[in-house]
Amino acid sequence: MNAVEIRDIHKSFPGHWGRGGVYAVKGVSLSIPEGSVYGLIGPNGSGKSTIMKALVGLLAPDEGSCSVFGQPATAAANRKEIGFLPENPYFYKFLTGEETVRFYGKLCGLSGKALKERTAEMLELAGLQDAAHRRLGGYSKGMLQRVGLAQALVQKPRLLVLDEPTAGVDPIGSRAIRDIILDLKQQGITVFLCSHLLEQVQEICDRVGILYQGCLIAEGSVDELTRDRRRTEITLQNPTPELLEQIRTLAGDSWLSATPARNSLESVFLQGIRARIGK
Repeated sequence: MNAVEIRDIHKSFPGHWGRGGVYAVKGVSLSIPEGSVYGLIGPNGSGKSTIMKALVGLLAPDEGSCSVFGQPATAAANRKEIGFLPENPYFYKFLTGEETVRFYGKLCGLSGKALKERTAEMLELAGLQDAAHRRLGGYSKGMLQRVGLAQALVQKPRLLVLDEPTAGVDPIGSRAIRDIILDLKQQGITVFLCSHLLEQVQEICDRVGILYQGCLIAEGSVDELTRDRRRTEITLQNPTPELLEQIRTLAGDSWLSATPARNSLESVFLQGIRARIGK
């Protein structure tokens, strides 16, 4: 079963003083299987946030339809099924992390022991149990994003919609958020996220859609989209110069280059931090 079905949606916005309307989304269609992670990537202004707002029922498309678990996106029944973290969430900075999650839990109908247990569970999931009694005014950007994830998950949604979840977050916080997303996938929760950080999307998503000027120009699994059928990579561990020369000779004109394998700068940074703290 597909958790999300978006069918040929169009959305435009009027320009200033009624002039020069802007088409934000032009005939986008996509499906997200239940229990998977789907990433929507594209430059700023490509229509990513518009599609997400249509999916969670915050705006209605001019044409087409959005459905969540077989129900229209605007159906009241979907409110419990969807958790949403916008790109720039607003929180009451005078509340603590625990008070914030508990506040959103009450809005979702939780109370008493169930609310207390769920709040503690979400703070632990977000790695904020040690900061639960600190006011949000003292939280970093990464901590605010993680408390946003906690509030989006407090009502146990089946679909989590994340708009730029790691934007402006340092590498450690970004890694923590991605680990949370992968953990949610293991729990069977469907995740739909948009981002312009391509390497991060490639790491955690099962399928990816590429959006440009309101149009879906490519869509498929990460393997399908990134595979280069013209080249084959062979990885060797500690090859001798003699072995490399033999391979070069056998390859003939097909040989292009032999360069050391490289780690991403992010992985080098995180490895250095872990080594410093002894993990």
